Amino acid sequence: MKTTIPSKQAFYIFSNGTLKRKENTIFFIPSANQEEKTIETAPPITLEEEEIPLELETEEIPNHPNRKAIPIANIDAFYVFGEVSFNARFLNFLSQHRIPMHIFNYYGYYSGTYYPREYLLSGMMIINQVQHYTSEKKRMVLARAFVSAGTFNITKNLRHYAAESRVESKEAQDALQSALIEIEELAKVIPAAGDIQTLMGVEGNIRKRYYECWEYLIKSKEPAFEFRERIKNPPSNAINALISFGNALCYSVCLTEIYRTQLNPTIAYLHEPSERRFSLALDLAEVFKPIFVDRIIFKLVNTRELQEKHFTNGLNFCHLNDAGRKVFIKEFEEKMRTTIKHRSLDREVSYRRLIRLECYRLVKHLLGEETYEGFRIWW
Repeated sequence: MKTTIPSKQAFYIFSNGTLKRKENTIFFIPSANQEEKTIETAPPITLEEEEIPLELETEEIPNHPNRKAIPIANIDAFYVFGEVSFNARFLNFLSQHRIPMHIFNYYGYYSGTYYPREYLLSGMMIINQVQHYTSEKKRMVLARAFVSAGTFNITKNLRHYAAESRVESKEAQDALQSALIEIEELAKVIPAAGDIQTLMGVEGNIRKRYYECWEYLIKSKEPAFEFRERIKNPPSNAINALISFGNALCYSVCLTEIYRTQLNPTIAYLHEPSERRFSLALDLAEVFKPIFVDRIIFKLVNTRELQEKHFTNGLNFCHLNDAGRKVFIKEFEEKMRTTIKHRSLDREVSYRRLIRLECYRLVKHLLGEETYEGFRIWW
């Protein structure tokens, strides 16, 4: 495996400032005051994003010493974590160049996406997507495929870390082997699941058993990284905060890759389509979270690249601070740029490209060209 730098890259913005367009270049101008907020000086902890007034400025580009110039041809997507202002002209420019922008609030929670007008419109594809959703039989085929692939990648993680070189104690070995047996038994129910509720129940039990094994996979002795169960809305400790943050990133990347295809992101099969969310990105994320998110968490915690100082705690609440997010995103981007020899294509492809290829496989299934099977890790 090796890492490459793609011609189009994701850009992450942590500072407060303004995004402006001048000709074919995007400029980011930092605010004068860049002091990082702490939990003591920030607003009261809530899951609501604070309202930030946007000042619409002229398109004159201030000669700020720390301004950043980004050629539009180099941008794949924006991920905004700071308090950033922009105007309608800037958004129109993103639309013209088909660049989505994902927004996260002060606590690192995904808030939403500026999703430009779709440019690969296909009426036939939408018809096929809807038909596969309205037909319970066709929908279940796809829903089972997403859960089966996610479960396979979960068991692959457990086998990988159950190796003697990874897990030293016999107690840990026995616990992981026991969990593998239980998960494989639960997985046998997936092909027989007759409805979405049953399938989601099986998937939930598999993940619950999987998370129970994390105490053996996480080697850090810091009390901050103790983990017993998955708690969200809000995350209660460091590991839960990492899972939530990583899952949000994975969802955003999946959404960006869906945008580059003819698929409509609001029509999903495992997750129920609903207002105000792109449910198909959640379906795809189920397949890739064990590969992209979970393995990053194990690596960063076990190598102490992430420590207690990278988190901010409140009353039954925990989130990554800016320094922690930068550590996680640096590793996440390196993984997205890592290339592997694809078995079917017989050429090197990046991890990010794997998600696009998964979208194409789903398109072929919807068009009746081949049966979709979710991506299964082989390394």
